[in-house]
Amino acid sequence: MISDHDWVQRKLGYSFQDESLLDSALTHRSVGSRHNERLEFLGDSLLNFVIAHELFLRSPRADEGDLSRLRASLVKGSTLAEIAKSLDLGDQLKLGSGELKSGGFRRESILGDALEAMFGAVLLDGGHEAASRMVLELYAGRLDNLPDPEHLKDPKTRLQEWLQSKNISLPDYAVDDVQGAAHNQRFSVSCRVDSLNLHTTGQGTSRRKAEQASAASMLEKLTSE
Repeated sequence: MISDHDWVQRKLGYSFQDESLLDSALTHRSVGSRHNERLEFLGDSLLNFVIAHELFLRSPRADEGDLSRLRASLVKGSTLAEIAKSLDLGDQLKLGSGELKSGGFRRESILGDALEAMFGAVLLDGGHEAASRMVLELYAGRLDNLPDPEHLKDPKTRLQEWLQSKNISLPDYAVDDVQGAAHNQRFSVSCRVDSLNLHTTGQGTSRRKAEQASAASMLEKLTSE
């Protein structure tokens, strides 16, 4: 494993003046009292602002809803984890023995949090301009290839908008079944459009996910007929 100093210079093109900030950013709470959660809080706020500002400049015709969906797709945990993996950030993390044994250096939530902590550390070490530049450089490819905001709408929203455009009554959702222990439940939810006499079901690990699955099935049924 290369040193933290060499890693951050090689992968991020940045040199810390205060290397204790770098050390904190790479330290998970499982190690002890000095960890990266405060820096993560700071980095999360910076990331949301920088991405929001850049989307505002790049998408002058997008409304608030579209901008919010685009930002959410860019700052969500899975996106952060993808970027962290591309930087081999997991190899530099300092984890407690339990997290090491369970493969914490590969866990999306830990990787994403550490990347946000890095942004916070650079903000404190080099200022807003340096931290913003780092965010924009890491997100350059994604910002240059933004998806259609319509494709980011969840199935329930898309189904509702489709029905409204046809002047059809909105769907009703109902939980049909819940299986499994409290910590590992699986929901089955039905979606009904009574005016069309249509019914679909969906499953998921939460009621919300099951509703989205049933809405997706209903939308597919309506648009394929």
